[in-house]
Amino acid sequence: METGAIKHLLAPWQSHIKPTMANVLPACLLALLLLAPALLAQHERGLIFNLDNGELCLQSAQCKSSCCHRVNGLSLARCAPKAAESQECSPKSIYGVYYKCPCERGLTCDANKTIVGSITNSNFGVCKDPRDSYSQW
Repeated sequence: METGAIKHLLAPWQSHIKPTMANVLPACLLALLLLAPALLAQHERGLIFNLDNGELCLQSAQCKSSCCHRVNGLSLARCAPKAAESQECSPKSIYGVYYKCPCERGLTCDANKTIVGSITNSNFGVCKDPRDSYSQW
């Protein structure tokens, strides 16, 4: 947009704007117009949220899979798929980073859910289908 066109758009409000604001406002509008496509593209790519498996993360809420996983206390956390049936798992964590991912939807993590295990993040279990326990009877 040309400067003349912006001045024309601002003409009705110029009596209410300080002279210094009249110079700053067109620059802000121009910056907003230039940055809008970049901000939209950033959301689609997932630089902060909606991260794919393998991407670095700080919290499980950032990952598409809802699991931010680390191998040990010194490793970097990365998004990982949730645990499938018969795989090791962790119950939901208050920390948001897991050593073992929680189970996929519909499965439960059969683990010792003690307070000490929750604090030390060592209460691992195995993913099981809760409907399987009813079929044995």
